[in-house]
Amino acid sequence: MDQLNAIEKRAALALALVFATRMLGLFMLLPVFALYGSELVGYSPLWIGLAIGAYGLTQAILQIPFGWLSDKIGRHKVMLLGLALFAAGSVVAALADSVYMVTFGRILQGAGAIAGAVLALAADLTRDEQRPKVMAIIGASIGLSFALAMILGPLLAKWAGLSGVFWFTAVLACCAMLIVALLVPKSVSKAPVAETLAVPATLLNMLKHRQLLQLDIGVLLLHLMLTAMFVALPLLLSQYQLAAEQHWQVYLPVLVASFVLMVPMMIIAMRRQQEKGYFLVAISLLIIAMLLAYIATDLWWLIAALLLFFTGFNFLEASLPAMVSRVAPAGQRGSAMGIYSSSQFFGAFAGGIIGGLVAEQFSFLMVFAVLAGIGLIWLLIARTMLVPARAQRLSLAVQVTSEQDASALAGQLAALSGVQEVTILLAEQRCYLKVSSQQFDLAQARSLVGTGQP
Repeated sequence: MDQLNAIEKRAALALALVFATRMLGLFMLLPVFALYGSELVGYSPLWIGLAIGAYGLTQAILQIPFGWLSDKIGRHKVMLLGLALFAAGSVVAALADSVYMVTFGRILQGAGAIAGAVLALAADLTRDEQRPKVMAIIGASIGLSFALAMILGPLLAKWAGLSGVFWFTAVLACCAMLIVALLVPKSVSKAPVAETLAVPATLLNMLKHRQLLQLDIGVLLLHLMLTAMFVALPLLLSQYQLAAEQHWQVYLPVLVASFVLMVPMMIIAMRRQQEKGYFLVAISLLIIAMLLAYIATDLWWLIAALLLFFTGFNFLEASLPAMVSRVAPAGQRGSAMGIYSSSQFFGAFAGGIIGGLVAEQFSFLMVFAVLAGIGLIWLLIARTMLVPARAQRLSLAVQVTSEQDASALAGQLAALSGVQEVTILLAEQRCYLKVSSQQFDLAQARSLVGTGQP
């Protein structure tokens, strides 16, 4: 934080608050809906799963379009629009007396797909070299909001019921709108679009990219497992004579301990350059956790299963976006991350459906066995994954007038020591580079493109 300027600090904290308040509202339903949803008209395990995962469908569909819209009409307007939709969905769900209207409310909540706009604004307001820090602060707010949701959800539901959870979510959305209006800085410039937002012309290429596709499937399955698990987990905890308002006493220590275990895994994986090996270990932890939950005979076995699951989950949740950023071709990170985010939310939707179907057709316990099988499929897919070399991403303004000039300049830049990839976009008049920071000389690159500024 010491190296961030005043605007960057303000942007990091304000946008992290916006992200956290919104995600807190989405996550709070996970630990309580399977318990309190039985009071709603039309209750069934399938509809419980649909209601839990419904927000993921509209998030997946609208994530990229909302990013594009923010580039046309402004980041703040899109963020306010998205938060208003989120608040409206929360009110609909709070007033609902049937599981069908709650599901509709969740769909409306998901329509406020502002993640792309938030991250694009963060990029607009930060310098290239400080941008990863700001993104990390925003990313950390998601993990914190999940942990807080596991505590607040059960306590709030006990005190005010399921409708109280949704009313609180609506209040959070209104608070986030005030933060956007009063605290989030206004941007006076836009970061290079191709590195922050999806570019329509490159989306098909991203879907054909084998390594990126493996990572997209990975995050889809990861969030499928998380969402499906919460269709069954609250009920299973209650079967061990643990009152709903006491469930946080399991979630909180498990989440803290899993984070403590995950950090050494991350450090060792990076220092020993064994990222793929630990990646496969983390997936294996998910599989073992689901099998352990399936055969658990008492609460302590279930707690052990949750500890293994969230240790693997936290490791993968941190590793996957970093890998996508490294794998994405120069100048196409925005498109790669857009598809990645949509895959993540579609996984949440699919998880709700699968969890609900399995619970309805078989049993809530069978959900864990099915998820163990899904984890095994992911492990087989991930075995062929390639871990790319670490690289720094840079963009430089250029002055080229033709494809021939761009091609010649790209060739010169590619010949520089440490340069891994070069992409020049004539329409943007920018050059995107992936480089090895230890070997690359930025001054040489700036000299070639004829500008002293990035």
